[in-house]
Amino acid sequence: MLNTNKEIPLSSRYVRTLLLSTALMSFTINSSIAVAKSSDTPIHFAKGALTSTITGKLKPSENEHWYRFNAGSGQYTVINIAPLAGKGIGTSETANVGVLHMPNGTQDGTKGGIVYQGCLPASGDYRLRIARNLMATQGKTAGYSVEIMILPKYASESLCKYL
Repeated sequence: MLNTNKEIPLSSRYVRTLLLSTALMSFTINSSIAVAKSSDTPIHFAKGALTSTITGKLKPSENEHWYRFNAGSGQYTVINIAPLAGKGIGTSETANVGVLHMPNGTQDGTKGGIVYQGCLPASGDYRLRIARNLMATQGKTAGYSVEIMILPKYASESLCKYL
C-alpha cells in the first residue's frame, strides 16, 4: 500500500498529475468522438445500386449535419451537393459545403457541386459533413440534396490506376 504521508518529490507529483490529466482528456475526447459517430445518419445503398441520394434541411439554429457510410480502399467515389429543389420544398439558402472525413484521419472537400471525386484511400467508415457556408448565408433554413456514387472495386480499378 502506498504511504501518503511520505514526501513525494515535486517532479514526481507533476508527472503523476500530467499522466492523470492526459488519461482523462483522452477518455473525454474518445467518448465525444464515439457520441458524434453514433449520432451520424447512416447512408444506405439499395442492393446493387451505385448511387444513393440524401436530402435535408439545416434549421436556422443548425450549421451542419453528419452522415456515414462504409466503403473500401480503391473504390472510385463522387459526392455532389445541389440545392434542394421541388415545388414547395425549396429553401431560400443552400447548405453547400461538403467535407469527407476518411478512416485514415484525412479529409477532403469543398463548397458546392462536386465536393469529392477520387479513389478512396482506406477501407472503413467514412463520415460526410454537410454544412452551410457561414460567409454566404443569412442563417435561414438551408436545404441540400447530396448524391453519392461509389463504384465497385472491379469498376474502379482502371480509374484508380492512374490517380
